[in-house]
Amino acid sequence: MTTNIQIENLKCGGCAATIKKGISSINGVNDVAVDVENSIVTIDSENANLVEIKEKLSKLGYPEVGDKNTVLHKAKSFVSCAVGKMDS
Repeated sequence: MTTNIQIENLKCGGCAATIKKGISSINGVNDVAVDVENSIVTIDSENANLVEIKEKLSKLGYPEVGDKNTVLHKAKSFVSCAVGKMDS
């Protein structure tokens, strides 16, 4: 099953690297693609829990569009961005 989730706070390849690493660690997720330009995360999964995926994105600082995008989310996304840049 392929799922697209439009997210907030996505800025660069560093953000994308953090998202890929975080979402890939969820059981049942086969592949993760991040479209930085359109702020869309595409997840290919077998039995992954969509709620768990969205919660993980939010914890990383990238909530789904329409969810609360607090100052804390924005701050977390900056940290995730920096970490992703160092890891890539």
